[in-house]
Amino acid sequence: MHDTKNAKPRGRPRAFDVDEAVGKAQALFHQRGYDAVSLADLTGALGINPPSFYAAFGSKADLYGRALERYAKTEGLDFERLLAPDKAFNEALAALFEAAAVAYTADPGATGCLVIEGARGGTDAVACDKAKTLWRQSRQLVRDAIARREADQADEIADYVMAVLAGISASARDGLDVSRLRAIGCWASRAFMHERT
Repeated sequence: MHDTKNAKPRGRPRAFDVDEAVGKAQALFHQRGYDAVSLADLTGALGINPPSFYAAFGSKADLYGRALERYAKTEGLDFERLLAPDKAFNEALAALFEAAAVAYTADPGATGCLVIEGARGGTDAVACDKAKTLWRQSRQLVRDAIARREADQADEIADYVMAVLAGISASARDGLDVSRLRAIGCWASRAFMHERT
């Protein structure tokens, strides 16, 4: 008779799931910020040793870049849909700011926008540049959506929209709840439309 309780599993160990690891890293970076997450934090959360970490991801900044891209795809705002030309402009802006208020407070342990907060800067210029690149890409999406309606002022309006989003993110990070962030978005869209009349 064989002792099956203490038998070692046969075959190769379970493969390391890179996508799952990027998701775990994304959560850590969003909760604490890039600078506050150490290599030990990452390897502990991912269940791997440092050599395996470097083999899989290259560097902490490279993993951060992948986490930012994952965040943009899975949790980022859908600018093209929210600013679609089939909606009245004031309704589209209000919907965008509402979506930001909800998204930036969805996880109480990881508030704000990972991309915006990462672009604000830190001690690692490479990591900050990765966030700024995604921030610029987001701004371009906003600008392009606005240009379909307001070609002459697309840059200025995009700057306004991105400034409001940055403010909503910072306010979420500082602890404002979703109702207060919604109010900020509502006032911002009203103020914008008031200036245009």
